[in-house]
Amino acid sequence: MKKILFAASEGVPFVKTGGLADVVGSLPKCIDKQYFDVRVILPKYTCIKYEMKEKISFITNFYMDFNWQSVYVGIEEATVDGVHYYFIDNEHYFGGPKPYCDDPCYEIEKFAFFSKAVLSALPLIGFQPDIIHCHDWQTGLIPVYLKERFRGDLFFTSMKSIMTIHNLKFQGKWDVKTVQSITGLPDYYFTADKLEAYKDANLLKGGIVFADAVTTVSETYAEEIKTQFYGEGLDGLLRARSNDLRGIVNGIDYTDFNPTTDKYIVKQYDAVNFRKEKVKNKLALQDQLGLTKGENKMMIGLISRLTDQKGLDLVSYVMDELCQDDVQIVVLGTGEDRYENMFRHFDWKYQNKVSANITYSEELSHRIYAASDAFLMPSLFEPCGLSQLMSLRYGTLPIVRETGGLKDTVQPYNEFESTGTGFSFTNYNAHEMLRTIRYAEHIYYDKKREWNKMVDRAMAADFSWDVSAKKYQEMYDWLIG
Repeated sequence: MKKILFAASEGVPFVKTGGLADVVGSLPKCIDKQYFDVRVILPKYTCIKYEMKEKISFITNFYMDFNWQSVYVGIEEATVDGVHYYFIDNEHYFGGPKPYCDDPCYEIEKFAFFSKAVLSALPLIGFQPDIIHCHDWQTGLIPVYLKERFRGDLFFTSMKSIMTIHNLKFQGKWDVKTVQSITGLPDYYFTADKLEAYKDANLLKGGIVFADAVTTVSETYAEEIKTQFYGEGLDGLLRARSNDLRGIVNGIDYTDFNPTTDKYIVKQYDAVNFRKEKVKNKLALQDQLGLTKGENKMMIGLISRLTDQKGLDLVSYVMDELCQDDVQIVVLGTGEDRYENMFRHFDWKYQNKVSANITYSEELSHRIYAASDAFLMPSLFEPCGLSQLMSLRYGTLPIVRETGGLKDTVQPYNEFESTGTGFSFTNYNAHEMLRTIRYAEHIYYDKKREWNKMVDRAMAADFSWDVSAKKYQEMYDWLIG
């Protein structure tokens, strides 16, 4: 039995702020339990919901030297959906109303503590993993510590580490002197070939340098991050590690996102009856949001964090033009003020065509996936993206820019061969996007049979976690040898 430990700063069902939590919560459930014992270790935040805290029980505690003092470390555990979770408890670091805060130096101290505590706790819980699978910069110090102070201990000698990059933009950077003082790492580690990058200490860089393998969340993103445009200053290092770098696309949980059983949607449907039943969700959503009712009105959904990364400057540039077309646009999300206000403005200007829902609602997101005909995702960069996978599952055709996971998961429509599961454009250009949306409108209104055949193919595509899990298993086998 090969033992794997996932280390991450968040994971469903305990704590979630983004897609990382979905990966950490879903992937371990799908790894083959016959061959792998996969467990997860997370911080025990005080903001974990009460009903989940109830499931967690105390194992033991100890004191650890950290940041020039002796610090309390509690170890707790829970089992949910057949997965064993461990928690590192320390109220000084993991208290507060949210998992993360806006002070980057404090965040670095907090996750340096977590990284060291994870390794220190292992001998006490009697779990000796073959591989520690680290996720994002918050766990970037685990591969470093593993090769530094834990290296001499027999318990850790053959332990390997994997670093998974979910979004290269976030790296955990602060000045060298402070980070060196917090982590207790010697000068030797703060050089340009290790943790130092552009005069700062960089935790993600440390993880990439010292991990035995590096992965990211789609094949195209794995290639993109070796280039200057997408590399966020680490492209040289990623090119140097390209033999150990692979992209494995994320999946989605096919039980949570399933139009045949979805409790949030008005009318459940499947690949056989969607032609009749899917449209009932559109009529109900038009009613709910005060849009002009009509089953033949093309509805475009957009569910997103409202930030630059998501290509919303392109949308803002052509929104007036787009609203001259016979389409309805439904937006859900929160983020930067300028994008929130931009969508509010167009909602006010085109009340019966645009609905801006500046909030987050799980129920409304499911209803938009089920009701929309197309789903817009014109990202500047997108490591994997989950929304396009959810829209495919609901037979809602994605309109995407060819970047990262969007390029890997959406096959562009080819009218001559009658293939494809969505529409895509290449350049980061507002009118190229508009032209692609209008091409999709043309197929929707003038070639409905072709559109429906595309929906068939979209709903038949398999982006469940089972497919990705097999690829992770191959990598674990390769690394353990």
